[in-house]
Amino acid sequence: MSVLENWHEWKNFLGDKLNQATSAGMNSDLVNNMAYQVGDYLANKVDPKNEQERVLSDLWSVASEEEQRAIASMMVKLVQNNGSR
Repeated sequence: MSVLENWHEWKNFLGDKLNQATSAGMNSDLVNNMAYQVGDYLANKVDPKNEQERVLSDLWSVASEEEQRAIASMMVKLVQNNGSR
């Protein structure tokens, strides 16, 4: 099973990556920019594997770039306390 197929596993995966990035000294602007790039890649290249990802994909598809950056920032906030530390 892919990490993308389970919403909780996906959030934990993202949380782990966020923890690694911040531990390595990556600042919040860079983290948010990377989150935007990942979101854009997923929206354009990966078929959503669950209902939550479908909602995010649908929102991303109708959002302006500024709104997409806000979605990416909210995803960062959502996973900040997820993942193994």
